[in-house]
Amino acid sequence: METQVRTPQSVFMLPQRFAVPLFQRPYVWARESQWEPLWNDLVRVAQRMVDEPHARHQPHFLGAVVLQQTQNPVGKLQERTIIDGQQRLTTLQLLFDALHAELLAVGSSAPALRLEPLVTNAEPFCERPEDRFKVWPTNRDRPAFNAVMGAAPPVEHDALGFAGEKMLEAHRFFSESARDWLDRDAPGLDVRANAIETASRELLQLVVIDLAVDENAQEIFETLNARGAPLTAADLIKNFVFQRLLESGADVEHAYDEYWRRFESAFWETEINVGRTLQSRSSVFMNHWLIARTGEEIVAREVFARFKSYVDFDADLKMAELLVQIDRAADIYRRFIEDGSPSASTHDRLGLFAYRTSAMESEVVKPLVLFLLDPELPAVPADQLDAALGSIESWMVRRMLVRATTKAYNQVLSDLVVHLRSGSRDEIGDRTRAYLAAQQGESRYWPDDDDVSAELETLPAYRRLSRARLRMVLEAVEDHLRGWHGNVDGLASERVPRGKLHIEHVMPQKWIANWSLPPNRTEHERNQLIHTIGNLTLLTGRLNSKVSNGPWVGPSGKQEALTAHDVLLLNRDLIQAAAGSWTDQAIRGRSAALAKLIIDIWPVPEGHKSPVFREKAAPRTKVELSDLIAAGRLTAGMSLVPRRKVYANRVAVLLPDGRIDIDGSIYSTPSEAAVAVTKKPTNGWWFFLVDAEARRSLREVRRDYLEAFAEGADEDDIDDVDGDDDD
Repeated sequence: METQVRTPQSVFMLPQRFAVPLFQRPYVWARESQWEPLWNDLVRVAQRMVDEPHARHQPHFLGAVVLQQTQNPVGKLQERTIIDGQQRLTTLQLLFDALHAELLAVGSSAPALRLEPLVTNAEPFCERPEDRFKVWPTNRDRPAFNAVMGAAPPVEHDALGFAGEKMLEAHRFFSESARDWLDRDAPGLDVRANAIETASRELLQLVVIDLAVDENAQEIFETLNARGAPLTAADLIKNFVFQRLLESGADVEHAYDEYWRRFESAFWETEINVGRTLQSRSSVFMNHWLIARTGEEIVAREVFARFKSYVDFDADLKMAELLVQIDRAADIYRRFIEDGSPSASTHDRLGLFAYRTSAMESEVVKPLVLFLLDPELPAVPADQLDAALGSIESWMVRRMLVRATTKAYNQVLSDLVVHLRSGSRDEIGDRTRAYLAAQQGESRYWPDDDDVSAELETLPAYRRLSRARLRMVLEAVEDHLRGWHGNVDGLASERVPRGKLHIEHVMPQKWIANWSLPPNRTEHERNQLIHTIGNLTLLTGRLNSKVSNGPWVGPSGKQEALTAHDVLLLNRDLIQAAAGSWTDQAIRGRSAALAKLIIDIWPVPEGHKSPVFREKAAPRTKVELSDLIAAGRLTAGMSLVPRRKVYANRVAVLLPDGRIDIDGSIYSTPSEAAVAVTKKPTNGWWFFLVDAEARRSLREVRRDYLEAFAEGADEDDIDDVDGDDDD
């Protein structure tokens, strides 16, 4: 190993090529965080040269890169593999090429010619077209890199066909910046041209660690990235997998194209909430795949280490074979996620399970699904697969409805994988049902019928369940009324549309104007009752506020409006049960009726009784915006958009300490800010959206944060008196 401090002149001058291994991350540097700071640093050095041409100027340090020599025949173009530092080296090439073109454009041919050999290898050394480039990026970036670096000056960026690609945009940025610096119409062009060219070649510095052919690059790569560099578990696994394939003499280009390229698409690079952190979906998949294979509970920080030990001690497979298995599992994983989308067309048992568990935002079922559908194991009989999915879904939905903790879900389902691995796959459904029925303790038990019925009598479901979860339960009831029972197809030709219907209070939240209060009842009791499941229904179209808050009978009454939506059996049965009026007693009676249907939809084994104890509920947690910022759920400086269009011009800004700035006025809580905007009592957690397009509110962010650790939240500080049904 040699370590030297070198300038770009000494790094790039010789005929050679620095190849980025195809298994490394693609080019990710961006304008604000890397390109602009680099250019500004370069300009500062160049400006000092202009101001003091005879002074000794200190170089600017760019960081370290790690290269490894490759064995190649004498007389051939030398090649090194970039182990670490591809972002720096690639960016320098884009900068030099852009600067070279702009120097030519203003007639500064001498400095342009001095830069040229740092960008292009001489023709006698080039056997392939790509040999002309000093740096050759990973597969994903090659088309854009080849287009922009191979374009003849002056470069017409918009004509190259790679708009938005980081390679092209970096080149465009450096071209425009160089053009501004050179400024052909200002005096002193030659001085500026020589200064920027000399500064870029000779006054930037890199620490270059040059490894011999036989040194362990993977070990050094891992050591360097233990510094806290933002590499995901999937990044580390990718590097490990392809280093092993390279060592075995496998065709890594083919392996990458066939089995790994998929993980560098938008679907797999999307960051999703897991616990209180954001992780790439590809990293989460690798975590879930390992759990499915081992039955161990594996936390995010341990994924890479466990993958290495699995490969070395457990898998008993060549890396090429293991990569094929990972690829097949990824197909299953993606299909399951896509089937869980409300817009999915799949309505089989697995698709329904995917949708319902997605509505419950439960990542923990995915390792179990990978195990159940593992193509490397014997297929689970269809009836046993349906039975397993039905039991797991019932266990989760019932626990959701009784507000049981989700703290131990990872452990419970990991243990279930171990339990099922020890028996026949022909009995998986029966064994799953028996395992869940035998669980004891508050964090593991399967609530029985009495638990669910008792909870639904008083549960303010509209307040305590997310809209997606509540809608999913009511959709299941509608399906059941249509005759969709278990594996039995319904009398109607279709199930209810997923995720599209609106949740409506039958007796409205603003009930005081048109709904009298019975004797011996308080407003608080009524306010609690209207949020119970017996007072909620689904509508195919949202009612206007006048009808929604109107009386039960009359031309603009709720009864007539619900009749207009009688395509849903939920509403037909509701109107029949009301018998001309909708009262507190009718709400309680409907809650009991819906509870019976829910118990039928998500059954437990015959005679099942859950433990006769219920642990005392944990104290509720007060969560503030500053907590969500600290956890990475919100970002200081982000915009908070009012839900109502009438207040669209009152966008708020989230401050680093969790306070809210609206037009220069500072507010301590969301509701304080919302009241200032609306001039009436308004729940700010409901009122402010963090994503206007997805209609995602602060309340949903807070709920996700709490449910990651199954903690309760304080009641909202102001009731949703300004809130519409279904958001």
